[in-house]
Amino acid sequence: MYHFSYLCGVGQVFVNRISEFISSNRLLGDGAHVIVGLSGGADSTALLMVLLRLGYKCTAVHCNFHLRGAESDRDQQFVTDLCQKLGVELKVCSYDTQSYAKQKGISIEMAARELRYTDFERIMNEAGADAICIAHHRDDSVETVLLNLIRGTGIKGLTGIKPRNGNIIRPLLCVSRQDIEDWLKEIGQPYITDSTNLETDYTRNKIRLQLLPMMRAINPDADNAIATTAAHLQESYAIYRDAIDKASATIIKGADEGFTINIPQLVKLPSASAFLFEVLSPLGFNSAQIQDVEASAQAQPGVKFCSATHELIKGRDEFYVHELSADSFESIEIKIEPGKSVTLPDGRTLTISTAPAGTPISKDSEVATFDMSLLSGGSLTIRPWTAGDSFIPFGMNGRKLVSDFLTDIKISPAERKRQLVVSFDEDIIWLLGHRASNLYRVTKQTGKQLILTISD
Repeated sequence: MYHFSYLCGVGQVFVNRISEFISSNRLLGDGAHVIVGLSGGADSTALLMVLLRLGYKCTAVHCNFHLRGAESDRDQQFVTDLCQKLGVELKVCSYDTQSYAKQKGISIEMAARELRYTDFERIMNEAGADAICIAHHRDDSVETVLLNLIRGTGIKGLTGIKPRNGNIIRPLLCVSRQDIEDWLKEIGQPYITDSTNLETDYTRNKIRLQLLPMMRAINPDADNAIATTAAHLQESYAIYRDAIDKASATIIKGADEGFTINIPQLVKLPSASAFLFEVLSPLGFNSAQIQDVEASAQAQPGVKFCSATHELIKGRDEFYVHELSADSFESIEIKIEPGKSVTLPDGRTLTISTAPAGTPISKDSEVATFDMSLLSGGSLTIRPWTAGDSFIPFGMNGRKLVSDFLTDIKISPAERKRQLVVSFDEDIIWLLGHRASNLYRVTKQTGKQLILTISD
């Protein structure tokens, strides 16, 4: 059993900050039993040790995704040794993450998230614990704000990571990554470093390693400024959301799958565009479409707008919104030339580009990469899938019906109706947003790559 008595006073300021944060946000009661996600990195190691210092009963959970070979095994051994030294119960969850991602038709990152949070919830219920503690810190929240700002997610996306989301709490949001590393050094506690955190393959890491350093050059306190703004926006958003909900009660009639928006009442609002954004963006309408919807309030009846999931029709005094069926889509053609792009039914853009041989292949589900030599000339067709459609999914040898593939990855009936495919000649080369065809995959012999990218 590890004892903290000899460290009395060492690093106590750091611990006190977290204790006050837990108290002010009412995250945990005295002596609560918590599930702690423990990777062995600096953040989760500090989280576990702080919670123990504060007198909470901890059960650690380590997820081995088997994605980094020997590093994954090293991480598991580290947390095993740490928990043994601390006298903390450890639960290890082991996954074949790549197979799960292929089966579900999702990215590796999304697969890992689904797997770990499912097990966190299961273990919490089995142990009768009070909460799941995750080691997100202030820098993670700052990165989330910037990521959502770039993507254009509206006010809610600029509120950052919240201290509590259901059973999940984040006690370290009041401290930075540097604070955490300094504290661990102060108390002499080692930790491990995930090599993927040093790469810039993913947007979040680019923000962390490239964008934020430039912002700090302008304002050394940029991180704290962004975090403070996000905290203010969280408070403001609560008031804003309450106003939206009250307005919805009088302006909207009907259910989500089919409802109306009263135009005379809509235009009386302080901001009709803000209201429309909150109502329509969850249904797939983008910002440009929503601006056009607002502008059409004074137009003649009959104007239509479509997202991937819904159609909005302008009536005399109402906007009618209903769910689309597959036969509402018309096929779209795009020439196979770099720089060519088309607008998809949901308002997003599909763009064609190329890359030289050996370029790393993106793991993003909205990017598909092919062997350019197999797709030279002609055009691609983007259309709804139909009964009897089949393709050879990446990583497989035999053909599979699109209907069976969608069933395997548990796509909802509503989503199935809206699923699009990209075809070349008679072959489906991409089940849009899910899986590319194995026939047109990039190999060691591939020269130039053809890349299809979906963007907002």
